[in-house]
Amino acid sequence: MPTVYIALGTNLEPRAHHLEKALELFRALPDVELKRVSSIYESKPVGYLDQPDFLNLVFEAETDLLPLDLLDSCQSIELELGRVRTIRFGPRTLDVDIVLYGVESFEEERLIVPHPRMQERSFVLLPLQELNPELIVPKWNKTVKELVAELPPQDLEEIWKYVPKA
Repeated sequence: MPTVYIALGTNLEPRAHHLEKALELFRALPDVELKRVSSIYESKPVGYLDQPDFLNLVFEAETDLLPLDLLDSCQSIELELGRVRTIRFGPRTLDVDIVLYGVESFEEERLIVPHPRMQERSFVLLPLQELNPELIVPKWNKTVKELVAELPPQDLEEIWKYVPKA
């Protein structure tokens, strides 16, 4: 079974609950076995800036699903948690991205793996680094740790580990 890395993000309340519920739904999928989950990170929005901060995490799983079937499952979970696509990069209850699917590169109209912008996104790379810093990302043939080191310093200033308010 290939190892996959999936990123979750949310910026509509209750943010932490959306992440917990999404993980619960992924654990319930018969063909997906969650292995490890990163810490939750909080980050400033990218692209469309007039919106709340995001909570993000990455999880590692094994799956028997083919890439497009996995994408269908991811999108079903987004819909179940109320995802509505209105503004590109806008507010959302849940965003699910397949970041890596084994060591494969995969490009179709609906899915590109490795995720085409992951090397620019601290909110994907830092949680991924927490899980597997030496993982080699096929498209760039670099480790996750090397990709993190290439991030602009200001990107690292706009992300921090999430601390729930008491």
